[in-house]
Amino acid sequence: MEDIPESVTAGAMPDEAVERMAEAMVRDHDLASQERLVRRPMPTLELVNERLQRHMDSGLFQFARRTPEITIEPIAVQRYSEFLATLPTPVSFNVVAMRPLRGSGLVVCDATLVSALVDALYGGAGTLQATIEGRDFSPTEQRVIQRLLALLCTEYAKAWKGIYPLELEFQRSESHARFVNIAAPAELVIATTLNIAFGELRGALRICMPWAVLDPVRDMLYGAQQADALAEDRRWVTQLTREIQAAEITLTAELARPELSVGELLAMKPGDFIPLERASRIVAAVDGTPVFACHYGTHNTRYALRIDECLRSDSAHWIGGSHVH
Repeated sequence: MEDIPESVTAGAMPDEAVERMAEAMVRDHDLASQERLVRRPMPTLELVNERLQRHMDSGLFQFARRTPEITIEPIAVQRYSEFLATLPTPVSFNVVAMRPLRGSGLVVCDATLVSALVDALYGGAGTLQATIEGRDFSPTEQRVIQRLLALLCTEYAKAWKGIYPLELEFQRSESHARFVNIAAPAELVIATTLNIAFGELRGALRICMPWAVLDPVRDMLYGAQQADALAEDRRWVTQLTREIQAAEITLTAELARPELSVGELLAMKPGDFIPLERASRIVAAVDGTPVFACHYGTHNTRYALRIDECLRSDSAHWIGGSHVH
């Protein structure tokens, strides 16, 4: 057992040890450091927004049967009170759960966008803007908002696919900001704004997510290398698909399969014929995998196969455009 220095007693410690403990316990803290951290570029979230723009473009076309013009604004990092102050009136507030993260987000739909969707769904020319100020949304407009939210939740999950299993789940709708408390007024939020136009009518769809809710995945949001890797993976998959589709393969079709005994085979001599019973349906295969159901015949004086059916399946060994994500 080591000897205790004479300078250390039961009730006292060396001055140097006290100073070292004090330095370890006291740390400088900059209250603005978190805000500077949040305001850094988020390449992964930018990639998600690019995907969302593409998915919403096709989704809204299927929804309204009219081609939309969608532009997405740069990611905005601001305090929740500032976000609410920039909203026009009236708007539809919709609280959504952010699964599997703990917390809620907010989807804000402009009244002008609701009016544009109603006009598009009911065969309008895209020139008449309905007046919503001073009244609540009608049942028809509420129904359109619900369908738009369902579309957004579906496409947002697709935009995060392969990055993180983040999904939006609708919880409730509100008509006033004071009933929406997803964050404290001074808390930082991340806002994404999609500007959507149908002809001359246009409006905005905003997604607001508290930074505190996204904090568990913040390393993923700032991961530039991960975002670049995801983009590289898409290019690699596209190039590999093209190379595979351009590869040459051997297609084999078995016209008939005669059965002979060993004795019959040994008894054969030059000039004998082997009778063949040609099947009505011939299967063409590649390396033993059936791909076509065919009929055998001639075409331009040449023996040929006529393809009647493609024998494709949804199993993983098939490689094609519909199976590449």
